[in-house]
Amino acid sequence: MSEFFSKRIVITGASSGIGKALALYFSSQKSRLALCARDLDALQQVKNECLLKGATQVEIYSCDVAVKQECDNFIGFAALNLQGIDILINNAGISMRSLFKDLKPEIIEKVMAVNFFGTVYCTHAALPYLLQSKGSVVGISSIAGIVGLPARTGYSASKFAMHGFLESLRCENLHKGLHVLIACPGFTASNIRLKALNSQGNQQAESPRDETKMMQADEVAFYIANSIKRRKNFLVLTLQGKLTYWLSKLLPSILIKLIFNHFKKEPNSGL
Repeated sequence: MSEFFSKRIVITGASSGIGKALALYFSSQKSRLALCARDLDALQQVKNECLLKGATQVEIYSCDVAVKQECDNFIGFAALNLQGIDILINNAGISMRSLFKDLKPEIIEKVMAVNFFGTVYCTHAALPYLLQSKGSVVGISSIAGIVGLPARTGYSASKFAMHGFLESLRCENLHKGLHVLIACPGFTASNIRLKALNSQGNQQAESPRDETKMMQADEVAFYIANSIKRRKNFLVLTLQGKLTYWLSKLLPSILIKLIFNHFKKEPNSGL
């Protein structure tokens, strides 16, 4: 019997990318799911795929995680229909790509609202259920939460904030059975770069990286699920991600030069 059989799993940003891959993985384990995203039509398609994969229950809900009331409503909907929550995966997120000197500060506010406050709102609403089930709360972060990346000031700030929030939450609930996982997948093939905001707040509509050379979302989902099963605190994926993590601890001055030279090669990097 799968570790996740009949587990009540809530996933934000489940209409594409890592969120969708996680929904499909847990469906193959015959879990019970509550999924949210802003695009209800895309969610319906994901629901259909999840049911074909073997999910025993799939509930979908249109939600903008940047809005607290919508997060409260979604978590209430999920807890009611699933009769509790065992795992909350905070996956919803947006990115941005612009040098700080060129962007409008409101863009950073928008990124923080989705990536950081969306995590805060959903976790706050779900916490009573997770404490009752001694469950797991997961934050899908990034290497950008380990080291600041150029032209991604808002994105890195949101992920650093997520790390601090989740680490504090883990410490507060150390003896209450709550499991907290921070997952840093590294560069993953998805549409997040296509939808990344430019200096004017518009979607850039093209990826500055070769998506075919990145880790695939279904592989990321497998590793995240395995880390939840093992109740790990921290997950870093890809050789590049692990190297970045250790260099940030041991040789930060060298790492920043390597990062600058790496990102300078991006089209229209401005560096």
